[in-house]
Amino acid sequence: MPVLLRTPKTVLLLSLLMAASLWLYVQRVLIPYQIADAAAHGQPRGILSDLYPRWVGTRELLLHHRDPYSPEVTREIQSGYYGRVLDPNRPGDPRDQQRFAYPVYVAFLLAPIIGLPFSAVHAAFGWFLAILTATTVWLWLRVLRWNVSATTAAALVLLTLGSFPAVQGIKLQQLSLMVSGMIAGCAALLVTGHLLLAGVLLALATIKPQLALPLCAWLLLWALSDWRRRKSLVLSFAATLAVLFAAAQYVLPGWFSEFRGAVSAYRQYTGGAGSLLDVLVTPVVGAILAVAILLAVGGVCWRLRQVELNDEAFGLVLALVLGVTVVVVPMVAPYNQVLLLPALFLIARDWTALWGRSLLTRTLFLLTAALVCWPWLAAGLLALASFGPGKNLALHAWALPLYTSLGIPLAVVGLLWTQVSAALRARFTA
Repeated sequence: MPVLLRTPKTVLLLSLLMAASLWLYVQRVLIPYQIADAAAHGQPRGILSDLYPRWVGTRELLLHHRDPYSPEVTREIQSGYYGRVLDPNRPGDPRDQQRFAYPVYVAFLLAPIIGLPFSAVHAAFGWFLAILTATTVWLWLRVLRWNVSATTAAALVLLTLGSFPAVQGIKLQQLSLMVSGMIAGCAALLVTGHLLLAGVLLALATIKPQLALPLCAWLLLWALSDWRRRKSLVLSFAATLAVLFAAAQYVLPGWFSEFRGAVSAYRQYTGGAGSLLDVLVTPVVGAILAVAILLAVGGVCWRLRQVELNDEAFGLVLALVLGVTVVVVPMVAPYNQVLLLPALFLIARDWTALWGRSLLTRTLFLLTAALVCWPWLAAGLLALASFGPGKNLALHAWALPLYTSLGIPLAVVGLLWTQVSAALRARFTA
């Protein structure tokens, strides 16, 4: 790793190879396996666009004044998404009902595209998410003040676009990538002193409340700690959110209770939609651990609530809050791991300091690097096998690159915690 970091062109070439291996794995192994598995179990494959239910719901709400949360619109979504309405009596049917399970004000962001045929929207939206994700990399580099060469920046973009969370998010057209871009944009506006605009983007990011609310809580605490200088962030956030809620109430009175019902139904038909911790241990122990982690992070936020925007610690807390969000959010989905980008960039930027800190830190660093790099290595092997007589073996081993998916957020947050701890010791023992 030290040698590679000193030769940016080698990093760029390696990054291109790693990104290509992941995309080839998805195209030649994962998707063929999913198609074969769906056919074997009589499952409708679907459009596989998270945007589609939101697009249909927005169209029906704004053009035809229909309730996007209603069973009628849900059935229409299923007819387009799966090719037919799901039948609860058919055990092979997907569990995901593809309801409109977002705050209704997501419709205001999607309104400009509801007049277009979905085929055109579908073709363009993946490219939009890819460009936005690449831009997100650049934004986080600015926020973290990591000055890298153009070659290294290009390598980071390739690695990000070639990571499984980004590939899955682009393929599924997941709005998590939009929220990730909004959060990065909010952070970039903050560090450049544009608090008012940052508040607007932060409010818009609440189209996925579970991803945005922990960050909202931290930034609210930070702003209240110096109200005179930071109040514009809170005021613009509150005003934007008030406008969104009021406009949503105007177009669909009583929408919030319907949204809560849709979220509750989603948790039921996905088996509780537990967090990463719930899956690794048990829901009870996972909930206890989540509370403990949130309390620990809350303590860090409280101690650093006065931190200035140009302080290194501000980026550290942002990365920590987003990383913990991935760990405790009540849904296990690799595409949410795009929120780990700032934490990964901080680890890559400060790897020499981490390596020299202690044996425990070095061990955790090696573990994190192994977990993060494994998907590319396994995907490359399976992609190569798919071109030869080992194609059937590759299909049987389709899950191999995903084995470290649950461990990556925990390792990244754990290693970042050592950086935060060191920053706290330096600040409060000096």
